[in-house]
Amino acid sequence: MEFSSPSREECPKPSGRVSIMAGSLTGLLLLQAVSWASDECLQPLQEQKQWALDGAEYRTIQANCTGTGIGYNIIWVPMASCDFSIRTYTYADTPDDFQLHNFSLPEEDTKLKIPLIHRALQLAQRPVSLLASPWTSPTWLKTNGAVNGKGSLKGQPGDIYHQTWARYFVKFLDAYAEHKLQFWAVTAENEPSAGLLSGYPFQCLGFTPEHQRDFIARDLGPTLANGTHHNVRLLMLDDQRLLLPHWAKVVLTDPEAAKGLCGFQVLGAECAARLLGSRDAVQPQHHHKPPVPCGRLDRLEPIIVDITKHTFYKQPMFYHLGHFSKFIPEGSQRVGLVASQKNDPDAVALMHPDGSPVVVVLNRSSKDVPLTIKDPAVGFLETISPGYSIHTYLWRRQ
Repeated sequence: MEFSSPSREECPKPSGRVSIMAGSLTGLLLLQAVSWASDECLQPLQEQKQWALDGAEYRTIQANCTGTGIGYNIIWVPMASCDFSIRTYTYADTPDDFQLHNFSLPEEDTKLKIPLIHRALQLAQRPVSLLASPWTSPTWLKTNGAVNGKGSLKGQPGDIYHQTWARYFVKFLDAYAEHKLQFWAVTAENEPSAGLLSGYPFQCLGFTPEHQRDFIARDLGPTLANGTHHNVRLLMLDDQRLLLPHWAKVVLTDPEAAKGLCGFQVLGAECAARLLGSRDAVQPQHHHKPPVPCGRLDRLEPIIVDITKHTFYKQPMFYHLGHFSKFIPEGSQRVGLVASQKNDPDAVALMHPDGSPVVVVLNRSSKDVPLTIKDPAVGFLETISPGYSIHTYLWRRQ
């Protein structure tokens, strides 16, 4: 395969941002949530457990967010509860509180998320941004009156229900700002298609592309743009790849909706098994164990937490993601890579902001593949891409 790119002087400045994100602070929060759970209530951390917990928490953050780890540069923060939460809640559960007078952050935020975020920001060796997404609105704003299942916002965009939901975003940003945390972006909804499915098992809020378009154009976009958080970016979709390009075409053809947006987020958790290769190569041997403690094969969690020992285990996906998050810093630009044969491994090439190239090579097959990487500016490298492997190659152009 041959690496080809314009000179550093010819490269336009990247206009967007592509980053590898941590999954909803899940690994970090589980470490600290274990001794809080008591039925539906939250109890203070027991002092005698705090020391061990702090050590595991520190190592988890270090593994994810620092230069010695894999260098995540975005922390994705759920707005209220999500499918990883130990209970369901929103920030405004008082019925018909359209002015959101009773909006408040619970202990999950003030004693879990916020301290962990501050700790991650302190340990990170390069800038880390915050991204927020809601899973569900308060039930009194929803057509089905429940946090899960098929349900969307009552009424129509522009009415009191949609305006209240838009102000909910601002109240969330205000509340976190009081804790000295500023967000880079919010998404309009986590997996909006989920709330269109009957019997969906966890927190969701349904939007069609047309509904999201009108909500952004008439409610959320103007509410963010005209307030103190006008610098916070707004992302659409936040859902599966198969919804593109249709979703984007519907939303972006409306000038008012497009005006309030800076991009979109695409999810791909269920494609993780294909990234690692054959299912047989990664199939867990402990079939007597339930799927979640062992890590689900169709999602392949990067980190599995042992809540009984206050520790965690880094899985193959952790290291796979690290090839991108650690070696492709913000501001990198994708450039040309020409495969010489059809059976070449999958690969992507980018230029770092300083002009140095990086190539990530993924061999999904069981066979070792001879590989030559050519860069007309400096020469070539001959190597072997082992079966079921991923490698990153970096060099400097003199």
